[in-house]
Amino acid sequence: MPETPARIEPCLFEDRIPADLADLVVEIQQAASSLGRDLHPESAAELADLVRIMNCYYSNLIEGHNTRPRDIAGALEGAALDEATRPLALEARAHVIVQRRIDEAFRSGKLQRPTSAAFLAWVHQAFYEEMPEEFRYVEYPDGRREEIIPGRMRQEGDMEVAVGRHRPPSSHRVTDFMAYFENRFDMAERSASNRIIAIASAHHRINYIHPFPDGNGRVSRLMSHAMALRAGIGGQGLWSVSRGLARGLKDRGEYKRMMDFADTPRQGDRDGRGNLSEAALHSYCRWFLEVMLDQITFSARLFDLAGLETRYRRLVSDVLADKRAPDLLSAVLRHGSLERGDAPLVLKMSERSARSTLSELTKAGFLKSASPKTPVRLAFPLAYRERLFPNLFADGELSL
Repeated sequence: MPETPARIEPCLFEDRIPADLADLVVEIQQAASSLGRDLHPESAAELADLVRIMNCYYSNLIEGHNTRPRDIAGALEGAALDEATRPLALEARAHVIVQRRIDEAFRSGKLQRPTSAAFLAWVHQAFYEEMPEEFRYVEYPDGRREEIIPGRMRQEGDMEVAVGRHRPPSSHRVTDFMAYFENRFDMAERSASNRIIAIASAHHRINYIHPFPDGNGRVSRLMSHAMALRAGIGGQGLWSVSRGLARGLKDRGEYKRMMDFADTPRQGDRDGRGNLSEAALHSYCRWFLEVMLDQITFSARLFDLAGLETRYRRLVSDVLADKRAPDLLSAVLRHGSLERGDAPLVLKMSERSARSTLSELTKAGFLKSASPKTPVRLAFPLAYRERLFPNLFADGELSL
C-alpha cells in the first residue's frame, strides 16, 4: 500500500455530485432549518444541554462504554460519584465539556475549520486534559502501555497501529497525511452541498488516517458535530450524529460495517481515479447522510413545541397536585424564562398562591433559577426523560 497522502483519495465528488446525495443534502437543509423553530431560544438552549449529554452517551456507547445519563449529569454537576461508575462518568463529562466549548466558539464566530489539523489537535487535547487517569493510556497488542499526550498526533518512533484489518499510514507519515487532508477538505468549503457531503467523507478519511494513538473515534464525531454547525445544519444543537451512528438505520452494526466498507480499494478503471473505491465512498456517504436526516427528523418530532408542551403538562399533572402548575410550566416554555413577580399575572391568582406553585415546580425539578430571586427557567429532569422524550436514550441501561 503506497504511503503517499493521496492514498486517502477520493475525498470529494469533484466532477459531479451524485444526484441521490444532492437530493439528501436538500432534505437535510430543509429539515434542519425547521428544527426547534417554534421554541423560544432560551428553551432551545436548555434542550441543547440535554442533547449534549445524549451525544456523549451514544458516542461512548460506540466505544463500548455504557454510562448512565444520571451519572453523566452528576459528573457535570460535581456530585459525588460511585467508585465503580466514576471513570466512565468523568470520561463522558470530558466529552460534554469539549462539545460545549465547540458550540460556544461557533456562537462567538471563533470556530476553527473543523478539518484543520489545529482544530483536531485542540479537540484531542481538550478532551484528554479532562479525562480521568484510567483512560489516559493506550495499550498495544504486545503488552506495551503508553501514556496519551493530549493533542499529540502519532509521529516517527511511535508504535504502529492497526484497526481491525485496516493498517493506517505509518506514524512518521501522519503529518504529511494531515496536511493533505486539511487541504483537500478546505476545498469543500466552497459550496454548501459539498460542506454537508464532506461531513460524511471527512469522518471516514480522518479515521482512515488514524492520527492519534487513541481517541480518534470521539474526535471524529466531535469534528462531524462542528462541521454540521459550520454547514448551517446544526439545528440549534438539537440533534446528534452520534445517536444515529450508534443505532444505525436498521441495526447497531451498520456504523462499523460501513466504515469498513469505505476502506475498499478501487475496483477497476470505472471506479474513480483514487486509491480507494469511489463507489464505496458514494454508498458510505449516502448511508451517513441518511443517518443525519433520520436524526434531524427524529429530533424535529421530539422537540416540536406543541408535542413537547402536551407531554410536559401531562407529566406535571401526574406528579403535582397543584392544578395550576401546568399553566405556569407552559408560560415558561413559551417565553423561555419568567420573572417571579409575573407568576400571579400568568396564573390569575394571589401572590402567595403563585409563590406556592413556583415552589412546587422548582422542588420537583421542572423549573430552575440561578438564585431564589432571579427569573425561573425550564428544566428537563433526567428522571423523567422517557416521559418527556421517548426513545431519546433508548440503547443500553435506562435505569436510574
